[in-house]
Amino acid sequence: MKALKITGLVILVIVILGFAAVLYVTEALPDTGPPPDISIERTPERIERGRYLANHVTICMDCHSTRDWAKYAGPIAPNGGFGAGGEEFNPTMGFPGTFYAPNITPYSLGKWTDGEILRAVTTGVSKDGRALFPLMGYHRFGKMDKEDIYSIIAYLRTLGPVEKQIPLSKAEFPVSLLLHTMPAPATFTTIPASTDRLKYGAYLINAAGCGECHSQVEKGQVIEGTEFGGGREFFMRGGIIRSANITFDAETGIGNWTPEMFISRFKNMTDSTNAFRPLKPKELNTPMPWVVYGGMKTDDLDAIYTYLKSLPPKKHKVQLRQLSEK
Repeated sequence: MKALKITGLVILVIVILGFAAVLYVTEALPDTGPPPDISIERTPERIERGRYLANHVTICMDCHSTRDWAKYAGPIAPNGGFGAGGEEFNPTMGFPGTFYAPNITPYSLGKWTDGEILRAVTTGVSKDGRALFPLMGYHRFGKMDKEDIYSIIAYLRTLGPVEKQIPLSKAEFPVSLLLHTMPAPATFTTIPASTDRLKYGAYLINAAGCGECHSQVEKGQVIEGTEFGGGREFFMRGGIIRSANITFDAETGIGNWTPEMFISRFKNMTDSTNAFRPLKPKELNTPMPWVVYGGMKTDDLDAIYTYLKSLPPKKHKVQLRQLSEK
């Protein structure tokens, strides 16, 4: 009997400690500090830099607009409300919950300070203190040059306000608890000179998020050793599409690609023949936003190519498309 009482007491203590830990996670976290008290000057140079980044590198506008999935690569729908959000990411697509890209036009962000936007974009903490699901790449953006983030914010302030209410995202348990631990303080860097092709290419790779899609993931985290080797699965209507191996392995990657071939692969997607064509019958679409990335500067695409070429090649043959049997 004494042993049973001791066992029961131990279990009770464990339950109490567990409950206390849950309370700590849900109440004390996330904690990346208060939003900075800043007012970003909206110079023409900043706005133009922000326009380029948000539309073609960090591609904020792609995720935070409505994509037309009836067309190849899902280009931004012209009448969906530019920047008004609403794209849904749900369990059928492999996500641990249902998440919506929020409205980032002044209709929604008009009451946010510049510091609150900076904190959300670079640390993952919303205006009201909620943790943001890292589908939004705040871990990457927090490693960018702060001036580039300032430019993006300056550009967002110039968008036309679109009146569109977006549902709140909701994570499934236990991610709903773990989510509070994911935000982290920003660790800003200085953008390298464009003449340093490797470092500049690495900066762009991080900003564009190439590694997140072109690696294998488990529970939302990139599996170490698979970086840029492709194979991440995306559940699309009609089947599964997997990201390509973009290391320079000659047999399974892009080892035989010249810089011109790499750049033209993007630039060819910016003309109406390829960019806005309707899907063919039974054709499996791709989440790769070719149209927006195709607007990247040729010199920037070349820097990305140079950086990728410097990485160790990975021999990993990927079955890019798998049609549903239904």
